[in-house]
Amino acid sequence: MVVAGSLEQVRQRVTGRSLLLGVLALAAVVAVTATLLLVPRISSASAQQERRSEVLRAARQQAVNFTTLDYRRLDRDLGRVLDGATGDFRKQFRSGTKDLTQLVTANKAVATGEVLEAGLVSNDDDSARVLVVADSTVTNTASPKPEKRHYRIQMDLVRDPAVRGGRWLVSDLTFVG
Repeated sequence: MVVAGSLEQVRQRVTGRSLLLGVLALAAVVAVTATLLLVPRISSASAQQERRSEVLRAARQQAVNFTTLDYRRLDRDLGRVLDGATGDFRKQFRSGTKDLTQLVTANKAVATGEVLEAGLVSNDDDSARVLVVADSTVTNTASPKPEKRHYRIQMDLVRDPAVRGGRWLVSDLTFVG
């Protein structure tokens, strides 16, 4: 009977250890499965946030480019706008640069733009709409004292597939409100 009691204790220890190991194995499987299910979601959310940041960064820069002109460096300034533009907007802007050059040069205009705020209205993988609030401080021959001008701009942007990673370019620009 002493031997039988010892065998029973050994069985209980083995059964208890097996049960503990089984519970630990099940917990490990649940943890690995949960991780495998959550990682793609977290990665997707991170990619969306990165895309939003890229769009807003591009829109802010293009708003500064669009509201900053200096008659002494006009080719550079207009080139920056054209470099960040595409499609019909690029064509329309390019077609107006001759008249704009004459106007800005004749008036010795200097405008320095500043983005106050930008917000994403909508976006997907390849396009976005952004609203930008910007100011431009302007001086010219008619107004040598700096004047602040306020702009509310709606920009449509598209991802340029020709550039690795897809650079965001303005495809439409409209003054609103």
